[in-house]
Amino acid sequence: MTIVLKLGGSVVTDKETPETVDDDALDAAVAAVADADLDRLALVHGAGSFGHHHADKHGVTPSSGSHDAGEVWAIHDSMRRLNDEIVVRLHDAGVPALPVHPLSLAARDADSALSMPLGSTATLLREGFVPVLHGDVVAQAGAGATVISGDEVVTRLARGLDADRVGLCSTVPGVYDDAGAVIPRISSFAEVEDVLGASDATDVTGGMAEKVRALLELDSPAHIFGPDDLAAFLAGESAGTVVDGDAA
Repeated sequence: MTIVLKLGGSVVTDKETPETVDDDALDAAVAAVADADLDRLALVHGAGSFGHHHADKHGVTPSSGSHDAGEVWAIHDSMRRLNDEIVVRLHDAGVPALPVHPLSLAARDADSALSMPLGSTATLLREGFVPVLHGDVVAQAGAGATVISGDEVVTRLARGLDADRVGLCSTVPGVYDDAGAVIPRISSFAEVEDVLGASDATDVTGGMAEKVRALLELDSPAHIFGPDDLAAFLAGESAGTVVDGDAA
């Protein structure tokens, strides 16, 4: 079974303080991964207080790029350093993690269509490693470099690796309804449109509405859940809100 798991930036970092890891939360997530009995796991982590801080400073988004190498490097380097920290902690816990940087893999054409070959990532999985990817900057024709969000990396991996399960671990226990309760299952965007509203960005890479829209287009069921449900998700159980467009 192939699992694609994203650890949200708000889970692994303190988003209120630039470039600060949330040690307790990250260690708990790493421990859950280390304790799980998994066949193939591809990990993705968000930017949190690392990449978002620099991307916002330089005005770089998924739709607005930069031709300034220093600006692009500042964003990528912050993500690389966060990735290093996560990989090191996974190693310390006995997880055979290896970094995979989207900047070196992916590119967009002038119409923003993404090309992201996954041959190396798939081979790492087959050889027993845990590839660890992340939100990043990628070259885009006519725009210099633009942001690729961790969520976009997740959906690309889910399709390209034929994932059996997809999980997004955030600081919230799922998608809330208008009464503040977690919605157990979403099979169409129309079911939650009144609650989520339009997909206006809440940071440089978008909010919950955009996540739900993207996950509904996957062939595999996805789960949006909080850290307390991470172990359950990795054990194959239902966690948080299940997003499954095929169930419609």
